[in-house]
Amino acid sequence: MNLSDATKQTTQSHAGSPATLDDLPELAELLGVLFAQEDEFQADAELQSEGLRRILANPEAGRVLVWREKGHVVGMANVLFTVSTALGKRVAILDDFVVHPNSRGKGIGSQLLDAAIDLCKASGCARVSLHTDNSNIDAQRLYERHGFRASTMLAMNLHL
Repeated sequence: MNLSDATKQTTQSHAGSPATLDDLPELAELLGVLFAQEDEFQADAELQSEGLRRILANPEAGRVLVWREKGHVVGMANVLFTVSTALGKRVAILDDFVVHPNSRGKGIGSQLLDAAIDLCKASGCARVSLHTDNSNIDAQRLYERHGFRASTMLAMNLHL
């Protein structure tokens, strides 16, 4: 095995590990990074931790996958499950997807996205949907490379 193969093997072993409650502080920090670049959301570590806690406590609701480097979470994919009446099957929403800026450009996002898609397939999902800011061209390119296509549907929200 050459150095490139060894590096690839080590890197792959970190892709898509399930998050734990111990990861909550680092996950909330990553969500802060994500929400700082999005126009619509505000970071609130307490609220984000509570939401993540609810997902981790109920695997039927969703799963949080993480990427670790040197024991620290540097990437996350939050996958939520629901049922589509249009498809009559289980579907997924990739609700949060972020790699820490210091760890970008290493292929982490691509491998973490692959792990999230594999999770959705293994969970019997017929579709994965996501939202991304119109201005986040880099993320859009990543999603397109993995088979996502722009929808003609318009996302609308009502905050209660």
